[in-house]
Amino acid sequence: MCTQTRAAALMANIPEADIDPSGVFKYVLIRVHSREEGDDSEVDIVRGYGWASYHADIYDKVSEELEKGGVLDCECLGGGRIKHDPEAKKIHVYGYSQGFGRANHAVATEKLKARFPGYEVTWANEGY
Repeated sequence: MCTQTRAAALMANIPEADIDPSGVFKYVLIRVHSREEGDDSEVDIVRGYGWASYHADIYDKVSEELEKGGVLDCECLGGGRIKHDPEAKKIHVYGYSQGFGRANHAVATEKLKARFPGYEVTWANEGY
């Protein structure tokens, strides 16, 4: 008998890191969790895109998509910036979001390392 909740099944299919293929852009760290009673499953995800003028633009778009259906809920844990250099195979995470505060860059870095094996992924709290 399968005891996995609907929310847990949905979360298992959410990529933990999704960022633009190159450039410098804003990112947010989002905690996705279940709205189902008795289900405390959750996953933290990284989303970073150059089209966003504000960190909230990313959070609003991603949370709206994930919260459709009423099974999942999202919470922004903070933000920062990402410098992605695919030719050098380097990603640097830094800075903070004025609206959401500084994300835990160490968590974001681990998600990015898993998504981009073979890359040098670093972080620093300095910078904006």
